[in-house]
Amino acid sequence: MSDTPDLERTRTVVTHLAKSLVDDPEAVGVEADLSHGTPRLNVTAAQGEVGRLIGKRGRTAMAIRAVGRAAAAADGTNVDVEFLD
Repeated sequence: MSDTPDLERTRTVVTHLAKSLVDDPEAVGVEADLSHGTPRLNVTAAQGEVGRLIGKRGRTAMAIRAVGRAAAAADGTNVDVEFLD
């Protein structure tokens, strides 16, 4: 077993969710950042569309994070999902 987790399934799931929620799906980017204790997926979108990913009171963001963590758990790892402006 390697020290770096395989986040490809989780990245695919989070990318699909994010692209489904914005007007410009081609501008969505999901990059893995392994420089922290827990692997992190940084989600970016077009100017003004990050708010759609966060949602009212952060509910959409919490839902995306929950699904992302579930996908990571299926692969036996943990992940944090962050939304960058």
